[in-house]
Amino acid sequence: MKITVVGAGAVGASCAEYIAIKNFASEVVILDIKEGYAEGKAMDLMQCASLNGFDTKITGSTNDYSKTANSDICVITSGIPRKPGMTREELIGINAGIVKTVSSSLVEHSPNTIIIVVSNPMDTMTYLVHKTTGLPKHRIIGMGGALDSARFKYRLAEALEAPISDVDGMVIGGHSDTGMVPLISHATRNSIKVSEFLSEERLNQVAEDTKVGGATLTKLLGTSAWYAPGAAVSGLVQAIACDQKKIYPCSTLLEGEYGLSDLCIGVPVILGRNGIEKIVDVSLSDAEKEHMKASAEGVKKTNGLLEL
Repeated sequence: MKITVVGAGAVGASCAEYIAIKNFASEVVILDIKEGYAEGKAMDLMQCASLNGFDTKITGSTNDYSKTANSDICVITSGIPRKPGMTREELIGINAGIVKTVSSSLVEHSPNTIIIVVSNPMDTMTYLVHKTTGLPKHRIIGMGGALDSARFKYRLAEALEAPISDVDGMVIGGHSDTGMVPLISHATRNSIKVSEFLSEERLNQVAEDTKVGGATLTKLLGTSAWYAPGAAVSGLVQAIACDQKKIYPCSTLLEGEYGLSDLCIGVPVILGRNGIEKIVDVSLSDAEKEHMKASAEGVKKTNGLLEL
């Protein structure tokens, strides 16, 4: 099992680290355009191997896509990160050109690969990969919902004053500050609906805190977060590589599901060796349906900025 991560910045390096440390891949390739950067990150991570007990081989490459040949899964993290006050949508002009070039180069050397898109604006970049690579829809996955759901569960556990292992919840919709749809109606604490423990006002606050989770961290850190995004990617990669059939909310091309078409947006999917093996239809409250519709309109508006 060979995994490629494009982009050796904080998010890409975290992806590579968490994938390697789980010890399910034979090789992880890190690629970056900055001379020597990916090689340095790979060397540093390989020096963790004996300390953290993994045997995954990690190699780095400066913009040589031949090193990525025959990758089973490719992760695209490249592009400029968000700065304080910047929306994900404002990144589109620069990151679209990067993602288009990267995805084409990856498919050239690994025509059977599954691509996971992390670069922002993520739903639109996932749509761009669909439009420019010609890969079947089940092999193109946007990583947003897994991260947003982790942030949702963090905020729920905080509000409940409960261990996070007791909490389950999911965020669907667009991976943006206004587009996320935290599914309060389905969130539980050890199978009991969270509405049994928390007031409507407190649950609304949890939802709002979840939506600005990325912006909150960007303001504190001065750049995008990286630990949780890296962990989210590694979860998706492992579910695919190990054929786990796990459900994650991921950005996928919809063709009528949830009443939406011709866009990529976050919905629950089953992940296995073929990538997205099934889109799961979840019942939504009337409010959640309206939020999902508004989220889709926002994603389509951003898609309209692409030069396809």
